[in-house]
Amino acid sequence: MRQDVVAVIQFYLEMKDNIYYMKEALKEAKKSLLTGDVPVGCVIVYDDKIIARGHNKREDKQQSLAHAEIVAINKACKKLGSWRLEDCTMYITLEPCVMCSGAIIQSRIPRVIYGAYDYRFGAHKSLINLFDVKFNHNVEISGGVLENECSIIIKDFFKELREKKS
Repeated sequence: MRQDVVAVIQFYLEMKDNIYYMKEALKEAKKSLLTGDVPVGCVIVYDDKIIARGHNKREDKQQSLAHAEIVAINKACKKLGSWRLEDCTMYITLEPCVMCSGAIIQSRIPRVIYGAYDYRFGAHKSLINLFDVKFNHNVEISGGVLENECSIIIKDFFKELREKKS
């Protein structure tokens, strides 16, 4: 088979997987709505299986560190019995903030895919790019997977919040 055809097939299969796992992260984001949290969801994949799920729990737990990514990282570390998540991929519905980006780098996650860009707190492209800093561990990160769906759930959440305050 020609090399360009193989590359196209690999790209299609990877995109199909990215969409599947992002939809799973969106399911997690919807759980945040039940407790009044900003709807952000995350899944961590190892060997083509979801090993950890997380959604924002800041309001529910009254803990500033209870972001979806941190919740999922803690679960994945427990599942694998290691703080190093070197063979995992993280899917997040929203571009990670500085705190979560640091946690991703520290836990050695090699690949991160996110949906919506976060123009207020995003630490990949929107506000700053923490992932461009040369640490001892570099992360392959990209955004925009199911961007519209991931953006809408957050926009609707804040719109409803503003309407309640009025």
